[in-house]
Amino acid sequence: MRTYRQLFRTPEFTPFFLTTALQVGAQTMSGLALGHRVYAATGSPLLSALAMFGPALAQVIGAATLLSAADRLPPRAALTGLALILGLGTAVQALPGLPVGAAFAILLALGPVSSLGGGVRYGLLHEILAREGYLLGRSVLNMSAGLLQICGFAVGGVLVTALSARGTLLTGAALYAAAAVVARCGLGRRSPRAAGRPSVADTWRNNARLWSTGPRRTVYLALWVPNGLIVGCESLYVPYAPRHAGLLFACGALGMLTGDVLIGRYVPRRWRPRLCVPLCLLLAVPYLLFAVRPPLPLALAAVLLATVGYAANLPLQERLLSLSPDELSGHALGLHSSGMLTLQGVGAALAGAVAERTSPATAMAAMAAASVVVALALAPGLRPVVPERQTAQDGDDTPADRKPAGKLAPALRESPPSPPSTGA
Repeated sequence: MRTYRQLFRTPEFTPFFLTTALQVGAQTMSGLALGHRVYAATGSPLLSALAMFGPALAQVIGAATLLSAADRLPPRAALTGLALILGLGTAVQALPGLPVGAAFAILLALGPVSSLGGGVRYGLLHEILAREGYLLGRSVLNMSAGLLQICGFAVGGVLVTALSARGTLLTGAALYAAAAVVARCGLGRRSPRAAGRPSVADTWRNNARLWSTGPRRTVYLALWVPNGLIVGCESLYVPYAPRHAGLLFACGALGMLTGDVLIGRYVPRRWRPRLCVPLCLLLAVPYLLFAVRPPLPLALAAVLLATVGYAANLPLQERLLSLSPDELSGHALGLHSSGMLTLQGVGAALAGAVAERTSPATAMAAMAAASVVVALALAPGLRPVVPERQTAQDGDDTPADRKPAGKLAPALRESPPSPPSTGA
């Protein structure tokens, strides 16, 4: 599968795409609204950052307790129910006079729900598209997320001004409800990918299995830590430039869109493994400029350039799938999603704490420097490898895990993608 036209002709992909897009739009607008509401009430950069990215921090609870359900629940019913729960929680956050503490309690409750949703969603994507189409489909979802974030932050900023933060939160709740309707009516009925009852013990056992080998550990850390530290930079846009935070977020979304188009559609597959480390470094280095508080045009350009580096997630996810058993694909992707979002919450909390003691600009530069150090430390383990699937001896580091790739494995040996068809 090489073209967008082929992708959208795949049965069930379009309703899946719409369900995900509606949830991204809802999350973007409601997060911006809640961040403004909390900052207006408290004046605290730390609490504002946690209001926008705190749900991600709570995903560690879901990763530790609920992820075994990702492969054991019927996907359509799970996605429908989870969207309704997120919509209800967002609507409650819009209640007049809701204390800040209550708003954070709701965020804490919604985090595990989002964690399970990530595993169900990306496991279903892998099922709909199969392995050869997963990266193209994932890149399209990332691109749509970039576009929707551009629109969501822009529309959210207008709605916060025109309707108030409360009205914007209610709009987000309505979008979650629409996502539930599309999932219920558009997706087909599918059986769970794995048998048995989900349990905390099973979640821990599968997490340990996925974490048991060196190559997978390195990929997980590369997916989680540099990304999370840079999201810490983004969490300070509101206190850094309250009047222009929407512009900074929009430029970041545009950079993500650009990177996903380039890596997901135009970069030949044989080159992708070699781009993981350069893209992780690109994600961080431009933010070092914030140490000198650049003027707004230069800050916007730095954010635009840096966020192209988020495209490192695509080849890293491709490598993760090649190293994970098929029966744990949903769990593996859910662990990636939950861990990444948890580290984003940690990054936001850490950045907010540093900004409380210094300044938002200094904190952004410090987080970027830490991300550079982590990317360089992980670089030796991210050299191209033969992505041979581990099965029977999954708990051991096999020679294939550690073998540098002199040649690409047959599954990855592919000619460069052809240019997209008109209108694809």
